Amino acid sequence: MQVILIQAPLIWENPKLNRDYFEEKINALSQKIDLILLPEMFTTGFTMNPRAVAETMEGETALWMQSLAKAKNSAITGSVVIEENGNFYNRMLFVFPSGEIQHYDKRHLFTLAGEEKVYTAGTKKLIVEYLGWKICPLVCYDLRFPVFSRNVENYDLLIYVASWPKIRTNAWDALLKARAIENMSYVIGVNRTGVDNNGHAYIGHSQVVDYLGDYIVEPHEIDAVLKVTLDNSKLIEARKKFGFLNDQDDFELRN
Repeated sequence: MQVILIQAPLIWENPKLNRDYFEEKINALSQKIDLILLPEMFTTGFTMNPRAVAETMEGETALWMQSLAKAKNSAITGSVVIEENGNFYNRMLFVFPSGEIQHYDKRHLFTLAGEEKVYTAGTKKLIVEYLGWKICPLVCYDLRFPVFSRNVENYDLLIYVASWPKIRTNAWDALLKARAIENMSYVIGVNRTGVDNNGHAYIGHSQVVDYLGDYIVEPHEIDAVLKVTLDNSKLIEARKKFGFLNDQDDFELRN
């Protein structure tokens, strides 16, 4: 599977300019890409002011993602601020080339920033089936909670889209590797760059880690469009050889 990660500086609470930025990068792709990954809250930055920027599932950003997915014949995913039934969600949209949308609402809201005071937490894990791959999409702070991401569904690819600040980059790098090793899964982390309106700096460190914890794409610190080819057959072979997932503990996750 051909995958693109777009690591970008985000313009604060300006969906149109951010969409324009990503559209330019996506339209510049000349080769066939199967999956395009964008950061957390890629249209606004990590804002705690959802009333100013929230969209609906029929809003401009969802329509924009559908249009691009169809035009490029590629799936596109990233999280946006969505309002639904009077609640605000940090929602990761997975848009198929057909225009179909599946979504995951961020479960672990970042209490250090007060995210839980303005957003509603999701309760359901999503496994997307795409091109013969089983993909688990998660968002930023979810990375710190391994029980929720535990690979009981036999997924192949774990994706984290994030607004993870520079000051905690060491944790980001370590936890992405840990999630790959413990779940015997490819792991991709897509983070932003730049400085937000709260003065928080971001250096990206978007990366791709294989099922044994080795880098396929090492962390990058500048604005970048990163390409990776993932091979499911190698993953299957490694799981057969080592069988670590067969020995994992049974557990029940409670909301």
